[in-house]
Order: sequence, then C-alpha cells, then structure tokens
Amino acid sequence: VQLVESGGGLAQPGGSLRLSCAASGFSFSIYAMSWARQAPGKEREVVAGISSGGIKYYGDSMEGRFTIPRHNHKNTLYLQMNSLKPEDTALYYCEKGRSSRYVADDNDQWGQGTQVTVSS
Repeated sequence: VQLVESGGGLAQPGGSLRLSCAASGFSFSIYAMSWARQAPGKEREVVAGISSGGIKYYGDSMEGRFTIPRHNHKNTLYLQMNSLKPEDTALYYCEKGRSSRYVADDNDQWGQGTQVTVSS
C-alpha cells in the first residue's frame, strides 16, 4: 500500500490550494479515505473524510471552505482548500480507512504528508 501526497506549498491568506493523494497497492474505490493535518506543537486534527460511496465529513473549521472529492478511476483523493487562513498551516496527510464507511480515526495506512503554509 502506498499513499503519496502532493500539491502543498505556500499560499496567501484567502487563497486556494488543491492537494492530491495518489493511492496504489489496494482497491482504492472500496475504502473510505480521509485527510488529517498536524501543525507543530499541536495535536493531529481530522480535516475531512469520504466513504467509498461518496458520503463526506468535514472538520468544524473546514466545512464550507474545503471539499474532498475522490476520483476512483484515477485512484486519487483530493482536498480542495479555499479561503485559506494562517491557522491552516500544517502538514497534511491522507489516510486509508479500514472499511468502506468513514469512521474518524479508524485508519490503517498513512502517507508521508505535504506541507501547507499560509502566510502573506
């Protein structure tokens, strides 16, 4: 199993970024997937999750700004981040769920992460 994130970088407040997670080594379409983030000195925080059937969940501070589409034919999970804030600065990584249903913190594989920095 491999999860490879990309798309991080520097963005200005109010800007946008789209993260990608390329998955391989498992049947991507039948598993729930999610994004989490961790900033220095802070606990890991769930950003968003999506079931195999497309039911989505968002963290409280992300709903309305972030979306989590998945393209099963490309084995790729995305995180579209809009209206970015400095407090969104963190290492973002994607996670593979243990089943088709999204359950927070119920994951068995993680990527290495991609850094997002929001600053003017």
